[in-house]
Amino acid sequence: MSTTAEENRAYWLAEEEKLDARAAMARDAGGPKAVERLARQGKKPVRDIIAKLIDTGTEFFELSRIAGFGMNYPEVEDVPGGGLVTGIGKIHGNWTMIVGNDPRVKAGTYFPITLKKHMRAQAIAERCGLNSVYIADSGGAFLPMQADVFPDDQQFGSMFYNMARMSAMGLKQITLSTGGNTAGGAYIVFMACQSVMIDKLAYSFLGGPPLVKAATGETVTAEDLGGAKVHTGISGGADHFCANQDDAVARVRDILSMEAPQTLHLQRFPEAEPELPPESIYEALPLNTAQGINARRVLRAICDAGSLMETKREYARGRGDNIVTAKMRIKGMPIGVIASNATGIIFVEAARKATEWIIRCSQEKIPLLFLQNSPGYMVGSASEHAGIGKYGSDMVRAVACAQVPRIQLVIGPDNGAANYGMCGRSYRPHFLFHTMRARTSVMSGRAAAEVLLSIEERKRLDSDAPMSEADKQAFRQSMMEKYDGEAHPFTSGSRLLSDRVVKFSEIREWLAMAFEVSLLKPIGPPAFGNLRF
Repeated sequence: MSTTAEENRAYWLAEEEKLDARAAMARDAGGPKAVERLARQGKKPVRDIIAKLIDTGTEFFELSRIAGFGMNYPEVEDVPGGGLVTGIGKIHGNWTMIVGNDPRVKAGTYFPITLKKHMRAQAIAERCGLNSVYIADSGGAFLPMQADVFPDDQQFGSMFYNMARMSAMGLKQITLSTGGNTAGGAYIVFMACQSVMIDKLAYSFLGGPPLVKAATGETVTAEDLGGAKVHTGISGGADHFCANQDDAVARVRDILSMEAPQTLHLQRFPEAEPELPPESIYEALPLNTAQGINARRVLRAICDAGSLMETKREYARGRGDNIVTAKMRIKGMPIGVIASNATGIIFVEAARKATEWIIRCSQEKIPLLFLQNSPGYMVGSASEHAGIGKYGSDMVRAVACAQVPRIQLVIGPDNGAANYGMCGRSYRPHFLFHTMRARTSVMSGRAAAEVLLSIEERKRLDSDAPMSEADKQAFRQSMMEKYDGEAHPFTSGSRLLSDRVVKFSEIREWLAMAFEVSLLKPIGPPAFGNLRF
């Protein structure tokens, strides 16, 4: 059933209120008592430190705010925010990756989701050429899950491996130690290019006083074992001694003040406001995620007015039109667009059109935005005979090989192979953003229910226990709830399948930041694999 613009707006604003509530649970982890406890120690919450660290009047683009909810770890149901704050902000005009432990969440210890969030931030920093600041206050690995956080690739040691390699690339690794860093966590201080420690607040040691006592019989205080005076004045493991957090933040800013200004590797044109206000997206997107959309209307609320220039608009109308290919500008930056339109089903003609455009933009070294609202590639004998597998594979191959910055924004269904062809997580976009309308799963709940029901019916018949109509309906409902729940942006965000669940009104600002950051490195020459045209 179609809905009015007013109904759409009311529904999505209500959904975004739920998003705000989930984000607040991470921001306010531990409640006022946790903040009071930090204050007694002479500490501020990590987001307050970040606000002082970045340039005055600029925005901190916080990533993965809703990570860590519903993880069901041993002893722990939720890890609000993953126990970590990550994001991108400007320090002396340069975009910088900031990674900060939140000591209010299990003393800043690392769960599997914490590690995933930490290393996603490092992956963005390395790929985009960003310096990194680590605000370190961590109890190390969450010991009850040591087998899941310690020994493997992409676990605890990989944080320090990444620091070493980024430093070798010339990307500064700066650690601001605001608390205790024990065992493996101590390396975040010792492996930094420069480390800042705070008197009687920051500690770093491979084994804390209890372990030292057990191993050697020595009785020693944390301060005498690995305090700021020890590592800045005796061991040489840190570089800067500061009296308090404010002094330490100022010192980090001083260190980064010596960095050369960043360069955008793209011609930037004068900026213009969008033809439609960004808020109009609330009215443009129906609350039923299976209902078709007008992608052109969404794009006109994102891009600079007058800059949307479409290609092959008349090609195979009704089939090729399910993907819009165009150039546009976002805050003066030229962007190539692959946008799901109408029902979003990718027919042969749409796949061929998209592949050609991806290759053309790659040749021109124009970054790509994938506006995803597709339930999948078209199935059936007619489509198979026409080559949907072949041309769909060409589209997937082009996405995988495109050397230009690629960003995915999901505004609807994100199912099956369309997740691949529209640059989903496994195709390593520079950034991936969801909205509250995003639904990422192998198929929709309704489709999954019918497929799985047919399998269940055969099993029950084979066991001489056929399903009644009531059984079938209960099974369908159960499967729809399971698949639709797993596809929801809260589930995806909790597991870091997106870098941020953005509000519709935020889309333009977040895309502008993401493209600017992604263009700080030169774009190399194009190279594509074996296409099957």
